[in-house]
Amino acid sequence: MQAETIADPSLSKVGLKIAGFVTFTFIGYFTIGLALGILPIFIHHQLGYSTLIAGIVISVQYVTTFLLRGYAGNIVDKKGPKPAVLLSMIGFTLSGILLFTAYMLKDIPALSLGVLVITRLMTGFAEGLIGASPINWAIFAVGSKYTGKAISYNGIASYGALALGAPLGLLLHNGYGIGSIGILIVVIGIAGLIYAKSKTAIKGTSTAARQPFLQVLKTVSPYGICLALGGLGFGTISTFITLYYAYLNWEGAVLCLSVFSVLFILGRIIFARSIDTYGGMKTAMACLALESVGLMILWLAHMPHIALIGAGITGLGFSLVFPALGVEAVKLVPASNSGAALGGYGLFIDLSLGITGPLIGGVASHFGMLYIFPFSMGAVFSGFLLAVFIYYRHKNKAIALEP
Repeated sequence: MQAETIADPSLSKVGLKIAGFVTFTFIGYFTIGLALGILPIFIHHQLGYSTLIAGIVISVQYVTTFLLRGYAGNIVDKKGPKPAVLLSMIGFTLSGILLFTAYMLKDIPALSLGVLVITRLMTGFAEGLIGASPINWAIFAVGSKYTGKAISYNGIASYGALALGAPLGLLLHNGYGIGSIGILIVVIGIAGLIYAKSKTAIKGTSTAARQPFLQVLKTVSPYGICLALGGLGFGTISTFITLYYAYLNWEGAVLCLSVFSVLFILGRIIFARSIDTYGGMKTAMACLALESVGLMILWLAHMPHIALIGAGITGLGFSLVFPALGVEAVKLVPASNSGAALGGYGLFIDLSLGITGPLIGGVASHFGMLYIFPFSMGAVFSGFLLAVFIYYRHKNKAIALEP
């Protein structure tokens, strides 16, 4: 099957086709979400380690995610997305087995923590391979003009999965222990593997010369750095909101993550045409400014319901940052490098989430838990300033080239 020869389907059929592929993203991030809310509590309260150690263990996942993004992009460009998706489903299945093992070793904290580190590395392996693979699979199936729609749908799948997975993980943990989450992850991983095997393999057909990955990475890096700064807001909420609520003696921490995710999804649905209408950079600037406001509300909130408002605004702001900047970044490389471009661009969100744990954990340990949101707000606002710089630099270049 060749992307160029596929007939232009109706928008509803395009949406259904894309959804069929980003289901793999949903499966992957649902398994990540199941453990996301309870791992900091398990490490800090049950195993007895500090918030800094908890943050490092959570974030070590992104080491392998970071390393595998480029590899996955090359697989997609050379062999198509299916092999990368199959490997990712195997990785998620193994991560569930390892998580169950860590639970069984909970009475030996050091050993349990060591297995958790391996668990996070395996999860990162799976996430790195799933990364942009479903997006490219969808783009090959429906055509490159739907790149923005594919990226948006993929984000809805990922954060929708987190919104569902996080509260379910907490319920399972409270009722049956973290081991039950490991078992469920194994079942979901096997189901995803079976589904991936049933899908038709598709490869891109561009004949343009492929650029080296490092060159592609250099090209997309300004947009990626902007994305990484914006991602610190989400990373702070997803990794530390449970500990933040516990510090303030509040209840409903997982609800905060769910509100973030729900508003994130609504933002992508309601403002789906913003990128086509206003352009990627203008959309990114508006979103990063709004995300900064949401984090400021979280910082100043003195009651849980105010914090929920801040989390919702943060999610709404972050909703279009990835696709808005991603569409602009992919335009700068040949079609034969689209997989590598999305993989390289995705490295920066992995980097962002990877440093969030030790960075924000260090802020909490040295300055206090109340400083985590003003710090992340400053990072996101820096991303906004960088987006403004990129926008006006390109605008000035375009003016200079006019006759």
